[in-house]
Amino acid sequence: MGDEPLRRWINEVVVLDTMTPIVYIGRLVEVTDTTLVLEQTDMHDCRDGHANKELYLVETNEGGVSVNRATVMVMRSSVISVSRLSDVDAS
Repeated sequence: MGDEPLRRWINEVVVLDTMTPIVYIGRLVEVTDTTLVLEQTDMHDCRDGHANKELYLVETNEGGVSVNRATVMVMRSSVISVSRLSDVDAS
């Protein structure tokens, strides 16, 4: 992952999709060689609850982020994709 596209999303709410059932949704505040730092973050295990990952993202986009972490540093090696929450589409 190159840094430049990610830096354009600083201060935007992003979704970090990982190789695990855990998804991170929060405001991107820092990009380093090894980590992505989010604030006001929802760290959600998609094995919990009623919704699969995609449905959970749609619901979060519509209803807002359920913050359960003030700051999270996510290892870039565990991230398989990054998108803006506003780009999540219900269709």
